[in-house]
Amino acid sequence: MNIAVIGLGLIGGSLARALKGLENVKVLGYDIDESTVLQSKLFGVTDEVISEKNIGECDYIFVALYPKATEKFLADNMKNIKKGAVVVDCAGVKTSICEKCFCLAKTGGFRFIGGHPMAGTQFSGFKYSRATMFEKASMILVPDKDEKIETLENLKAILVKIGFKSVTITTAKEHDRIIAYTSQLAHVVSNAYVKSPNARVHKGFSAGSYKDLTRVAKLNPRMWTELFMENKENLTAEIDGIIAELKKYSDAIKNEDAETLEKLLDEGSKIKDSVG
Repeated sequence: MNIAVIGLGLIGGSLARALKGLENVKVLGYDIDESTVLQSKLFGVTDEVISEKNIGECDYIFVALYPKATEKFLADNMKNIKKGAVVVDCAGVKTSICEKCFCLAKTGGFRFIGGHPMAGTQFSGFKYSRATMFEKASMILVPDKDEKIETLENLKAILVKIGFKSVTITTAKEHDRIIAYTSQLAHVVSNAYVKSPNARVHKGFSAGSYKDLTRVAKLNPRMWTELFMENKENLTAEIDGIIAELKKYSDAIKNEDAETLEKLLDEGSKIKDSVG
């Protein structure tokens, strides 16, 4: 089986490393950074560099690029992709990508399935990639409405072999609505939280809660800007929602309304218990 990975950063590099560990799998890789491509070959992560000549040999293609770059890659290469091959993207938004790439796949004669591996770190780049990145993680898949169950089952089998604990099937709209809360809002809040002047003098005064809340403040600004803009309606609704909730706490404290404050805290604590 020939599997290509386009984009050898944190996620793509980790995919290539994990896939390389499978039996009878040849991994072809590509990255816009030539030094990254050379590293991947030197370390035995990839077997060949992907090109117009050999992309047609690939049974599966994982595209780990930014949303717009993903669309461009498929538009530029759809004539060279093997008929019936399965292409899976790894971007953090799905609606814009799936709408365009489902059409490209039908025109090109290959299968496109939107994907989002729920794994990663606050660091980026090939040097931080690792074969164990996806162990016990969840993979979200967004198939076209008429996708064959056999295609999904075969893809799931590969994903499980490289460590994913679960595979969630959903729609692009549902994915973007929920991910705005579970991922994007968390990055916005964390990034804004560290802008307090007290962040510069936290040493000696911080423990687990500070570390938990600030971990994802360190991010790739260019990538997250594109992801946020592609999902602006869902994300701004979440941001406005948390601002409204925070104002309730602020008003209760300003007004020395201990009863309301305790109710707000109790409500949040109980909701956390119920949702896990």
